[in-house]
Amino acid sequence: MAALEKQCTLSVHYDRSTPNEVGELKKDLESNDVEKKTKALKRAILLQLNGEALPGVLMTVIRFILPHEDNHLRKLCLVYLEIVDKTGPQGKMLPEMILVCNMIRNELTHPNEYSRGCALRFVCKIKEAEILEPLVPAVRQNLEHRHSFVRRNAVLAVHMIFRNFEYLIPDAPELVYQFLQGETDVACKRNAFEMLCQCDEEKAVKYLVHSLEVVSSWGEILQLSALKLIRTICKSKPEEKATFIKLIFELLQSSCASVAFEAATTLFFLSQSTTAVRAAVECYCRLLLSQSDNNIRLILLDRLEEIRSSHPSVMQEVLFDMMRILSSPNLEIRKKVLSLASDLVTSRNAQPIINLIRKEIHGLATEVGDDFEVTLQYRQLLLRFIRNIAMNFPDCVALATSVLEEFVDDELAVVAPDAVVALREVAVKYPHLQSSIIERLGYIVTSGLRNPRVLRGIFWILAEFSSNSDQVTNSFHAVLTVVSPLPLSPQWSTETEVVSDVQSVSSDHSFHSVSSKKPKVLADGTYATQTVVEELVSGVERRDLSRQGAAVRSLILGGDYFLGVAVCSAMTKLALKSRKLLNKQASHKMIATSMLLCSSLLRFAQSSEAPAKMDSGSAERIILCILSLTGDVPGDLFLTSSHVAFEEYIKERRKKEDEKLREQAEKDHLQVDEPIEFRILRTQRQFGGLLDYSEHSVASKEWDPNFVEEEDERIEFDLTKVVQLTGRTDPVYAEAHVAVKQYDIILDILVMNQTTDTLQNLTVELATMGDLRLCERPQSHNIGPLDQRSIRTNIKVSSTEAGIIFGTIVYDIAGKASPSRSVILSDIHIDVMDYLHPGVVSDAVFRSLWAEFEWENKISIQTNMTDLGEYLDFVIRCTNMKCLTPRGLENESGFLAANLYATSIFGEDALLNVSAEKTAQGNIVGFIRIRSKMQGVALSLGDRISSRQNTVK
Repeated sequence: MAALEKQCTLSVHYDRSTPNEVGELKKDLESNDVEKKTKALKRAILLQLNGEALPGVLMTVIRFILPHEDNHLRKLCLVYLEIVDKTGPQGKMLPEMILVCNMIRNELTHPNEYSRGCALRFVCKIKEAEILEPLVPAVRQNLEHRHSFVRRNAVLAVHMIFRNFEYLIPDAPELVYQFLQGETDVACKRNAFEMLCQCDEEKAVKYLVHSLEVVSSWGEILQLSALKLIRTICKSKPEEKATFIKLIFELLQSSCASVAFEAATTLFFLSQSTTAVRAAVECYCRLLLSQSDNNIRLILLDRLEEIRSSHPSVMQEVLFDMMRILSSPNLEIRKKVLSLASDLVTSRNAQPIINLIRKEIHGLATEVGDDFEVTLQYRQLLLRFIRNIAMNFPDCVALATSVLEEFVDDELAVVAPDAVVALREVAVKYPHLQSSIIERLGYIVTSGLRNPRVLRGIFWILAEFSSNSDQVTNSFHAVLTVVSPLPLSPQWSTETEVVSDVQSVSSDHSFHSVSSKKPKVLADGTYATQTVVEELVSGVERRDLSRQGAAVRSLILGGDYFLGVAVCSAMTKLALKSRKLLNKQASHKMIATSMLLCSSLLRFAQSSEAPAKMDSGSAERIILCILSLTGDVPGDLFLTSSHVAFEEYIKERRKKEDEKLREQAEKDHLQVDEPIEFRILRTQRQFGGLLDYSEHSVASKEWDPNFVEEEDERIEFDLTKVVQLTGRTDPVYAEAHVAVKQYDIILDILVMNQTTDTLQNLTVELATMGDLRLCERPQSHNIGPLDQRSIRTNIKVSSTEAGIIFGTIVYDIAGKASPSRSVILSDIHIDVMDYLHPGVVSDAVFRSLWAEFEWENKISIQTNMTDLGEYLDFVIRCTNMKCLTPRGLENESGFLAANLYATSIFGEDALLNVSAEKTAQGNIVGFIRIRSKMQGVALSLGDRISSRQNTVK
């Protein structure tokens, strides 16, 4: 165990050695067969890595492997010598190391450059000064070797020797500086320059300053090292910025993408002036367009997003260059670009941006067949982008509205409903555009549109915003066109037509009725006479309305009564408006036609020819329409109430958006008592010689590998996260604090020795179930009587699923020959709630994900609560999800239908739907459905709700 803890830096699976294993290894190592030697040496390396004792094998390797001429075998020998113990139990150098040192010196002077290079790499890994001291002259000699491979590794060897044992090569910086001035190989110069940067920064700066004129002709790796040194120097000595600023501007134009990227990063780090930021941003945009790797593009977009918050005016200058990346087929890139552009649109560039988006929409027609799902999501992103422009820039709202109208007439059914919603919001906020929206939608609805959700939205807009006589007449005609001929019955589509041209209502055309009687066979086989009243219009050309209205009519006759109710409501609302806007004859005509539509839809739904029976809610709504038309119910129910409800919905939505923006803005604000730092008043002494500018704090964290943010290192202690692992009467008491930090689970285990004996080799052995992986095995400890130790271990998480951590504590009692003892630990259950956080998606995305996910967990509601709102609050708290459905009417209506959404740290989605009602007895009944891509998420959330809903009152 001691050898394992001392040497093992890599745990490799192996089969434990047997008593005869050492003898067999020695025999194979002494064999003349190279293959046997290789296998035996690999076996010895694995056993040595895992702490097995191999007495006598070291000498056998030195005698029979190290002098061998096979290069691969000698390379394995160097690996073995790297991991083997080089000192004895007393800490003194083993005698065998004298032979090793002599043979390594021979390798350093070997005529083969590959052998020299491998020996130099081996020297870099030696940590014993007694072995390195006789090798220093040979290492120095290799700095002048003719082959660059040897010189490159010789510089590394000098670097490592100087860093670990400076007294062995006290003149190493000067030696490497002289070497750097005469060297021509790029890799050798880079290693030497890095050595100077870490060991003697002044010489590195001196060399860089003397070479400023030729840095642009250096190789890529050397230029990157120079930029790294510039950032370090300018952080500690800001006065040196002027020396290197010209060089950085030159490197921005480098043909190497990595150099240009680092130069832009360095320039933004050094200067916050508009010129410097503009040059860096232009470089990022140039790389964004020239690089084809999507990962690189995402990194560049993240960098531009950081710059946007501090320099929006500069970002607005390159907005159109950045928008060119929308040609990329990757959805994540498009999403980031549109998100970035949405904050950069102003009244000056809004109109060109809309035209650019219009071209992008037209160009998507060729992409539908290639990847329908990706194209669909992209169109939704474009729609949301245009909607935001329309709501924020009144000067461009007319152009944006025309683009939204193109979405309404789109063949992709998922995008069009969102476009109708956007047009509805535009019509409310900008009343002067209502006439043009109504005119365009009236044309679209009569062109054969078949999407029920879109049609319902259009009918509502036509009925709600028609405010003058012409608009009411045209809207009523458009709605009637798509459901004609009346009455609604499958037979009337072929046997007769009722032509109703409402455009003649406002004219002086005369009307007359023709009655006809036709026999009808009833369900019981008897005959009956049905009277049909056909109203003909004189002076107007007869239209083939059955062909124009086939789409909507066929949907209603096919059983879509929800669409039928929308048509009845729209015609009722328009007919009620006609009382004040049209003459009595025209108004009576509209009312009669609307009543005929409502009554015929009710009769059809109750007949045997109907494909399905109409639900009671739809029937009540149609009856309410009829009562409103007859005057038995006040018309304000249609004319006022719906408009007020929609305005409340818009206010609530805008309130949520404003709260989100306010929360985002508060993150950038300083607290009242937070100190303000002026960098001109700061001193190097005050900050330990390193100036850390507040505006560069984010940059420091990303660009400096040694930068550590205190908040990231500090783990908040929460008593609710403490888990008791053993009993209080056990000889060893243990408890653990479980902290979930993104992809890691950090266990702080407190172990207490409750006995009067010293416990030796106490080890906490852990194992996991689920998608959890133990990264490191906790070290062994010796704990004195009544003493305690804190042990920390790290566990990686790979998916949003519940997991279990279990294990034992194994220990020996000092002074007793008894076998090792153990204490079994209680299981630690990792809750899926630690990975989930509330999220927001649109209704269209929610429905798309709901249809896509295959795992569903259906839970019956069984609770003692009697308030629907309180129960919904309980579900939100219990699942840590966001409610997407507007609230406030669940208690008044007695019904609850809500959608909840959450996302995990791994990008996984969790969907939840609550469907409940309050019975006459006051109980809440219904179901909760949970859907996710991973089965574990749905099951874990369901179990959490089921276990807690009965205990909450």
